[in-house]
Amino acid sequence: MTERTYYALSGGMPDQTKKLTGQAVFKNAYAFIPKGVMTDIVISQLPFWSGTRAWIIARPMTGFAESFSQYIMEVMPGGGSDRPETEKGTQHALFITAGDMALTVNGAEHHLTTGGFAYIPCTAEWSLKNAGDAPLCFHWIRKAYEWVDGLDAPDFVTGNDRDKAPSPMPPGHEGWMTTRFIDPTDIRYDMNVNVVTFMPGTVIPFEETHVNEHGLYVLEGGGVYELNQDWVEVEAGDFMWLRAFCPQSCYARGPGPFRYLLYKNVNRHMPLKL
Repeated sequence: MTERTYYALSGGMPDQTKKLTGQAVFKNAYAFIPKGVMTDIVISQLPFWSGTRAWIIARPMTGFAESFSQYIMEVMPGGGSDRPETEKGTQHALFITAGDMALTVNGAEHHLTTGGFAYIPCTAEWSLKNAGDAPLCFHWIRKAYEWVDGLDAPDFVTGNDRDKAPSPMPPGHEGWMTTRFIDPTDIRYDMNVNVVTFMPGTVIPFEETHVNEHGLYVLEGGGVYELNQDWVEVEAGDFMWLRAFCPQSCYARGPGPFRYLLYKNVNRHMPLKL
C-alpha cells in the first residue's frame, strides 16, 4: 500500500478577528472555492441521512457546468443512509478521504477505507454507513446517467488509490500521472473520476480547452492552476469547478506531489436539442 495523504474537510468557523476578504472566485468560465470558505455555516442537510452534513460544492447550472453535482460528506459514527438517493436515474462516484465506510450495493457489503473509490450505477440499490469510530469523510459525485440504445448499464466498481499504480502520461511527461478506477475504453461509462498526480516542477505543457466539464478537488500538495486567463495558487482542500471549454493548465510547486480528484463527462454525443 502506497503512503498517500488526503485532505479531509472538517468545517469550523473563523473568529471575529479574521479578515473577510479571501480567494473565492466565481466567473463565467470557472469557480474557485478555497477550503477556508467551507465553514459550518454553509453546510446542508440531506433527506434520509442521519448523523451527516454535506458541503455542496458543485451543482448543475444552466449556462455553466451542467452535467454533475459534487458534495463533500461528513458522516458521524453510526450515521449514514438506507435511502441515499432520491432522484431516479442517478449514478454515483464516491472517494473516501478519511474513515471507514460500509457500502451495501445490491445486497453485498463492501468495506472501503481512506483512499477508497466506488462507482455505483444508476440501476443499483445501495446504502451506506460509517463503520468506524471516527468521522467518515468522502466526496460524492452525482450525474444523471445518459442511456444509449444498445449499451448495457455499466458495472459496479471499487478500488483504492493506495493500491493502484498511476499511469504516466505520454513519453516525456513521466512526472504527470493518472490513477484510473474505471476503464476509459468502456463506452458504457459516461463519466470518469480519476486521481491526477504531478511531481514537483511538472506541468501541463499546453492550455487544455475541451468540451469536458471538470470538478477538481486538491487532495495533497499544492500548485498554480491556470483557469481561463487567471493563474490561481491552490493547495490541499481547495476546489475548482470548470465549465466546458475553459482554458486550463497548471504546474506543481513542490516540495511534494500535487494530487487532485478529477471528474469529467465522457463517451457521449453532444445533444443537439436543448
